[in-house]
Amino acid sequence: MTAMTQDFKDLRILGIESSCDDTAAAIVSRQMGVAKINSSVVMGQGQLHAAFGGVVPEIAARAHAERIDLCVEQALSDAEVELTDVDAIAVTAGPGLIGGVVSGVMCAKGLSAATGLPLIGVNHLAGHALTPRLTDGLVYPYLMLLVSGGHCQFLIVDGPTAFTRIGGTIDDAPGEAFDKTARLLGLSQPGGPHVEEAAKDGDASRFTLPRPLLDRPGCDMSFSGLKTALLRARDSVVSEKDGLTPQDQADLSAAFQRAVAEILTRKSQRAIEVYLAKKPAVPGFAVAGGVAANQEIRQALMALCKSKGLTFTAPPLALCTDNAAMIAYAGLELFDTGHRDDLTLSARPRWPLDTASAPLFGSGKKGPKA
Repeated sequence: MTAMTQDFKDLRILGIESSCDDTAAAIVSRQMGVAKINSSVVMGQGQLHAAFGGVVPEIAARAHAERIDLCVEQALSDAEVELTDVDAIAVTAGPGLIGGVVSGVMCAKGLSAATGLPLIGVNHLAGHALTPRLTDGLVYPYLMLLVSGGHCQFLIVDGPTAFTRIGGTIDDAPGEAFDKTARLLGLSQPGGPHVEEAAKDGDASRFTLPRPLLDRPGCDMSFSGLKTALLRARDSVVSEKDGLTPQDQADLSAAFQRAVAEILTRKSQRAIEVYLAKKPAVPGFAVAGGVAANQEIRQALMALCKSKGLTFTAPPLALCTDNAAMIAYAGLELFDTGHRDDLTLSARPRWPLDTASAPLFGSGKKGPKA
């Protein structure tokens, strides 16, 4: 995977990612202005959490601590380089499950202290938001729909540290809603791909589900009420039939997926209007994050962008979910700005990209949630 970048010096960055339940390391290099993924290693934890219906933070943190050095070694080996060939170490410093983030940060700090290599703390969300520049060389400013298991927001991306949020979810993220839907319907985790697979054989028109906040102006979204409506529809079927058939699961999945796709598409249309008011020279719309792997959602957004005259960019599926290549590339862009961290770098469970905007849904003792 390559991308054209500005004429900066050649670099090779080691990226480390451990914000949720994927332990990852990668090498991204830039030669003659072209960025390239030299290696990308992701060790998932699906089997460790399968019996619990979701990610257990303590189990995830322990697994990260056991695997992160192995990931780094494998990434270096796959790229056929030594640690001494690296110019800097980029690591996810937040937001995320704090135990996992700490594992990655401590590993990166140890490597930096031992080698003297520059250390760069990266916002996990910035990694997703900058991925379209790695994969497609998207030109600033562009509109980004960041849609994942824990986050959903529209961002105007003006630079590696310049993000303006113009809307987002006020409650559940779509990925979280997909996971909860899968649990309600007796499907496996992670919920997104299993709901999508079930929906292929479903009738999306059988059940009428709401599209929250579409009757209100602005780009904010809500998915909690949709999840509750799905629960009621499921309970009605169970009461009538004393259980769910595979066709019931498929129809409910299809109805839920269609509702999410329509909410995201309608709100994206409003976000595009806000973005185009900036009169960008090369209008571009990008979608990233785990939910961006959903094909119905992709197709709907692609059609919208075509009708509005925007370039549509969606990273390859492997780069939509958590990975370290995006962290390495974000670190590369931050390196160009002169950004460096030292050994006081801290893990942050919360770290909004747009610090100037008010929190979407409240702020706790450790800062804004989003």
